This record gives sequence, C-alpha cells and structure tokens, in this order.
Amino acid sequence: MRTYMKAAHSLFAVSAMVCFSLVASADPPGPPVEHGATTNQGGPAGAPIDGGLGILLTMGAVYGIKKIYKARKEPEEPLSQ
Repeated sequence: MRTYMKAAHSLFAVSAMVCFSLVASADPPGPPVEHGATTNQGGPAGAPIDGGLGILLTMGAVYGIKKIYKARKEPEEPLSQ
C-alpha cells in the first residue's frame, strides 16, 4: 500500500507542476495591444529579472556562509558506543 501511495503522490506532484507551468506561461515580448491602436506603439521588450535575481543570489550566499561558519564553529561531538 505504501508503494501505491508514493506512486500516487509522485504522479500528483508531476501533474501539478505541469498544470501550473502551463497556466503560468508568459506572453511573448512585444508591444502591448491597446484598443484602437492602428500602428506599432513600441513598448518594453520584456520584464527585467536583475533585481529579484540579485537579491535571491545574495540571500543564498549569505545563508551558505552562515551554515559553513556554524558548522566550523561547533565542536565535534564524540561518538558514543
């Protein structure tokens, strides 16, 4: 029964990821289409990703440095037999 449940959870997770990725797909870059516009109005070519990506990378680096510092600072525990 456990094997069946693991397979069912895995199948649900994969299908959820596929469904959410289809729903979250973005529009192609290009000018916005406005009502009554007869010519190409121009517009942004795409969304910038630098601000959020930089913050995410910085937070990941800080977290990794914290984990390394904490692992080196803690004394090793002797093995109890």
